[in-house]
Amino acid sequence: MTMLSSTTQNPLVRALDRSGLLAEDLDYHIVRAAMVTMFLFFGYQKWFPYEFERLVPFISNGPLIWWLYPVFGHAGASYFLGASEWTFGSLLLAGFWNKRLGILGALGSTGTFIATVTIIPFMPDGWDVAAGGFPAMTGNVPFLMKDVVLLAVSLYLLRQDVVRLTRQ
Repeated sequence: MTMLSSTTQNPLVRALDRSGLLAEDLDYHIVRAAMVTMFLFFGYQKWFPYEFERLVPFISNGPLIWWLYPVFGHAGASYFLGASEWTFGSLLLAGFWNKRLGILGALGSTGTFIATVTIIPFMPDGWDVAAGGFPAMTGNVPFLMKDVVLLAVSLYLLRQDVVRLTRQ
């Protein structure tokens, strides 16, 4: 009981509470906005030649996306990924107003990051031998590790949207 009373008497806690920054859905909205922004920027770069070559080690070693090169070629694979990222980002943006569209965006986002996380074990020279190998990351693996968090965020948004839709 003393913990509760001392917390409510703390001027910082009271000020934050009054500011509205601790609103019930603030974290959910910030996470959604961050994912929309991330898909916007990552999707944008897929339309330029510098990105076509940068994607080669990722697509070539991706057990779920290797087929993009035989089907679309280097530029086409990049365009396909860019269009997919913009589609999922747009659906996540629409999820602010329509939970069904948000669910579609979160499903696409989840699939995206399952595909990229599965590249990690197959990335050549991903573990620094001089540092003892796994878990000493090197090369492209550190870049891919962010996708573990983005996968968790995608699953969070998917769960939130399903729960909110079922409560409507």
